Amino acid sequence: MTLHRRNFVGLATTTAISGLPLISQAQTKKDQAVLAMTLEPPGLDPTAGAASAIAEIVHYNVFETLTKIQSDGSVQPLLAERWEVSPDLKSYTFRLRKGIKFHNGEPFNAQTVKFAFERAASEKSTNKDKRTFASMDSVAAIDEHTVVILNKQIDPDFLFLMGQATAVIVEPKSADTNATKPVGTGPFQLGQWNRGSSITLNRWDGHRDAKAIALRKATFRFISDPAAQVAALLSGDVDAFPRVAAARSLAQFKADPRFQILTNGSRAKTILAINHKRKPLDDVRVRRALAAAIDRKAVIAAAADGFGVPIGSHYVPGALGYVDTTGVNPYNPDKARALLSEAGVKTPLELNLILPPPPYARQGGEVIAAQLAKVGIVAKLQNVEWAQWLSGVYTQKNYDLTLISHVEPFDLGNFAKPGYYWGYESQAFNALFERIHNAPRVADRAKLLGDAQRLLANDAAHAFLYQPQWLTVAHKNLKGLWKDMPIFVNDLSALSWA
Repeated sequence: MTLHRRNFVGLATTTAISGLPLISQAQTKKDQAVLAMTLEPPGLDPTAGAASAIAEIVHYNVFETLTKIQSDGSVQPLLAERWEVSPDLKSYTFRLRKGIKFHNGEPFNAQTVKFAFERAASEKSTNKDKRTFASMDSVAAIDEHTVVILNKQIDPDFLFLMGQATAVIVEPKSADTNATKPVGTGPFQLGQWNRGSSITLNRWDGHRDAKAIALRKATFRFISDPAAQVAALLSGDVDAFPRVAAARSLAQFKADPRFQILTNGSRAKTILAINHKRKPLDDVRVRRALAAAIDRKAVIAAAADGFGVPIGSHYVPGALGYVDTTGVNPYNPDKARALLSEAGVKTPLELNLILPPPPYARQGGEVIAAQLAKVGIVAKLQNVEWAQWLSGVYTQKNYDLTLISHVEPFDLGNFAKPGYYWGYESQAFNALFERIHNAPRVADRAKLLGDAQRLLANDAAHAFLYQPQWLTVAHKNLKGLWKDMPIFVNDLSALSWA
């Protein structure tokens, strides 16, 4: 297999250097594009699954939300054409666009918004942001095109949250089958899903702005192997690869005039998540030992090819109220050994380390296991697919450690969620998070966010590793790609060929 990969890359490289005009079929038809993704989604319903690959295909393309998040993190109208916020910052009145229909012909109106949000908050909901919808005191359909949402508490990020994939508006008759037959109000419909290979979306002519959508067809190919990702771009089989594993081939792409390269900022946090319900991981000294045993820079080099910024808490540079907490639990193997001894842990301490499919997890896991071994911790690596990770780790909490990237921008609230998969419970954090959500002044909120970061760092809630930076490599003539990635989407409506 290794030899095959080397030959594959070498062949593609040789062809590119020869200067042959490698042009994909999509490029010859200016109304088509081929994009690639590392992982195939387990389904196509973003309200039912936590995998970010779901939103990468359907968010803003098949399904739409009341608001739309932009590349710079700002929020603009989408299904809601405007809104008003009450003086107490708890009530939002959304004025909905008129004349919109779902792909199956059913009307979009205030009742469908009410249905979607109440469904997301229901007891049977598997929405990963269920807490957001459960925090709505009421969702009232005032008339066909007016919805009033009354929140139980202030949420300064509410309009942003209403633009995330978990807040898509679903149609009642088709809601239960969206995983395989998605029905939304977006400009694209599912064309074909070739399991293990690709998903094709076709432009929906019934969309309100169909004439403004340049692409008639978009195909998403799934390519997990980094060498194959590079080869697909070089051969012209793929027009754009957001978040591609091409850092080691970056110089080659920069030297090739066919390509454009974007370095995308993110709000993701890659962490070594710790199960607080497992002994001895319930001891803060053991968690601090885990953090002290890990050299973040070495992990970034191995897992992200150097494209990452070290973090010391569940927060990233550039976000409101960020403070640098990397000095709270710095790399110090001697201290790690001392902390384990102080906690009464006899080494070798055996822990399982569950690794989901992305390269950052598989490659980073190897490095972390080697580092932990130096302080007497034996990390037994277990590679799993996303379905296994979701059932075993996220749902059943059957793990000690897992290497995972949390990509949501505003997810500090996960640490206040009862029963969340990592089992962190802190009354101090809960009280602090409550104050954050009820701080109307931005300056006060920023200070409290700093306090929350320090608390999580001191608790060693996890071994916080790095903020990923993504690379997008695309044909130079493909326009409209996002510069930064506050959320994971591929907004097809913005794409066109020059």
